[in-house]
Amino acid sequence: MLIKSHIKELRARYDLTQAQLADMVDARRETIGHIEHNRYNPSLILAYKIARAL
Repeated sequence: MLIKSHIKELRARYDLTQAQLADMVDARRETIGHIEHNRYNPSLILAYKIARAL
């Protein structure tokens, strides 16, 4: 499983919208969407923040 699809799965499990996750990690909603659709590779710092949030 790709990490990106895993982010979407975990976000859904915790009933979070992209906007809510973006607020939690200080990113834009569009950035979360791009990560989930494999159009953007997050920085190590952002990936860490997402991992901590989920």
